[in-house]
Amino acid sequence: MSNPFSTPNSLDPEAGFTQTPSIGQAANDLRVAAGEKAREFVQTAESKAAVLKERAVESAQHFRESATEKANHLKESATEQWQDTRVKARELQVTAEDYIRQNPTKCVVSALGLGFLIGLIVRR
Repeated sequence: MSNPFSTPNSLDPEAGFTQTPSIGQAANDLRVAAGEKAREFVQTAESKAAVLKERAVESAQHFRESATEKANHLKESATEQWQDTRVKARELQVTAEDYIRQNPTKCVVSALGLGFLIGLIVRR
């Protein structure tokens, strides 16, 4: 009887396995397919990045326009309020001058009394 393990071919690790061109071709096909998928992935990522960049630019422009519009509105409002305050201060000054002209004695006595009170407060 012959022992199948004793033959020199049986000790060869590749004995009994023949490489067929189909395995090499399959590996090559897998490499090509993986490369194509990687390129598709890169193209998809680039296109999505471009879309996101476009949206970010649009959002930034919208935000800038909105902020500019609100700043202009606040500036106009502040200008109007400043003008109103100036008018009211001028009216108050005119009213105070008229009152002092009509009641000079009362105003002088009031000023003296107020000065006396302030002097007492400051001394303490």
